[in-house]
Amino acid sequence: MKIRLIHIILAVSLAMSIMAQGESKVSLVFLEHSETLSFDEKRLPDVQILKGEVRFRHDSALMYCDSAYFFEKENSLHAFGHVHLSQGDSIEGFGDVLYYNGNTKMARFRKHVKLIHNAATTLTTDSLNYDRARNIAYYFSGGMIEDSLNTLTSRWGQYTPDNNQAVFRDKVKLVNPNFVLTADTLCYNTDSYQADLVGPTKIVYDKETTILSKNGWYNTSTEKSMLLDRSQIIHTDGMTLTGDTIYYDKFIGFGKVLGNMQSVDSTNQMTLYGDKGEIWEDDNHGYVTDSAMLVDWSDSTMYTYMHADTLFTEEIPYQTYRLLPKDSVLVDSVWQAQKPDTMWIDTTYQRIRAYYHVRIYREDVQSVCDSVRYHGKDSIISLYGDPVCWNGDNQISADSIHIYMKNGTIDYLHGIGNTIAIKREGLEEFNQLAGKEMIAYVKDGDVYLVDVQGNAETIFYPREEDGSYLGVNKTQSSFVKLYLENRQVDHVVFTTTTTGVMIPLDQTEEGETRLATFFWAVNERPLRPGDIFLHPERTPRPDATAISASAEDEEKEDGE
Repeated sequence: MKIRLIHIILAVSLAMSIMAQGESKVSLVFLEHSETLSFDEKRLPDVQILKGEVRFRHDSALMYCDSAYFFEKENSLHAFGHVHLSQGDSIEGFGDVLYYNGNTKMARFRKHVKLIHNAATTLTTDSLNYDRARNIAYYFSGGMIEDSLNTLTSRWGQYTPDNNQAVFRDKVKLVNPNFVLTADTLCYNTDSYQADLVGPTKIVYDKETTILSKNGWYNTSTEKSMLLDRSQIIHTDGMTLTGDTIYYDKFIGFGKVLGNMQSVDSTNQMTLYGDKGEIWEDDNHGYVTDSAMLVDWSDSTMYTYMHADTLFTEEIPYQTYRLLPKDSVLVDSVWQAQKPDTMWIDTTYQRIRAYYHVRIYREDVQSVCDSVRYHGKDSIISLYGDPVCWNGDNQISADSIHIYMKNGTIDYLHGIGNTIAIKREGLEEFNQLAGKEMIAYVKDGDVYLVDVQGNAETIFYPREEDGSYLGVNKTQSSFVKLYLENRQVDHVVFTTTTTGVMIPLDQTEEGETRLATFFWAVNERPLRPGDIFLHPERTPRPDATAISASAEDEEKEDGE
């Protein structure tokens, strides 16, 4: 009799629902099964109390539970115990409690909640609202979304199964087998595994790389990314890459920067700047162009600034060795030292190449040329293509100039081929030394000795004690050594075979006060760091008569 009564009630409910459907777009929730149905009008008026394998249907969704309150007039229900919502073959929801409203299609899961999408994505939380009308699920008191690759947690989260898109806010954390991502806000797609960065974000590869960004995207599967708004890539080996836009492929170790690039090498203590550049991490090489500049800060008291059309930097592997001493041995009552073992060590050195319109500024030396090569192994800066160097009041030029560094400071400059050193003494008076080869020694930032070898020629303006000129002194010899003190000529040493002549100033003829290789390029000299970006016209070089070494052959040999 009781079972028949239940059937009658179900039939009446079905008829009423059909009538209601004709009058309204809202579909009704149907009770499909329950082991018992009862009422408690005093405590729960108009509520059907259901127990035992309860099952509801609403449109394409089925809801299961151990017991439920069915509010038929309100078209809603409260489900308890082993709650399970199944929507088609894509959505499965689980929890201890479900509050479901058939009019709004809002399902509110509580306690031990799980939402599974396509058996691939699982959302776990303690409180979840699932809007079936818009097919959107969200939690607000902490939750987790897992797919086949990543696990994401946050205080607030939203997931849209239609497009596999999730949004996370407040203490967001994405855990990947290779890295950990933390952020305040994050958008993530569980199908493409792409994370859209929409706020301050930190990606950490343990003991390897840290990425800082607040705008862009990062594909957690391919490890490719586009990072915007002055993002940073920081490596534990001391390299840091910053730029307005960075395309970064972590898997192959490649980064491309567009806009305000800054690459810091804290190991070699230098920074590259420019508007465009590329970096390859495996062999640590790259280039920068468009307003390119290198700043060497290895000497904290005196930075070096270099500009060129394009700057290349790379690490060159080589082997060095260290001797391991052995203990002495007793031979015929005499202690004899054993020959040490040799241990070979793999290491690298930094090489920098700069091409076209090169300009260099240091407080003690400034230079211009067409190309530069720097070898960190020997601490040598080589200048090619009409190089000119200035130190204080001295100008030095040659076919090629090599600057030798020691402990971060300049030790000496070595000019090869058509070398000439010039120091201005007055309005039209210039002291000059020229020859095949020249070495200028530097101490405390000033040249103190100039050594000229091969066809050495000089023009000097010796002075009286009152400072007036004695005349013009012209000499020729095989070598000349010029000593300076307080930036003034102290004395000059010539070979015994030197020939020379002193000409009174009023008897000098045109051309007698200039050596054949003389030119004065003060207009090219950078006087401050910002001047390296200027492009003054190069001063024409004279047709030299001195024998010139081949700088081109020297550079080829250096490259080999």
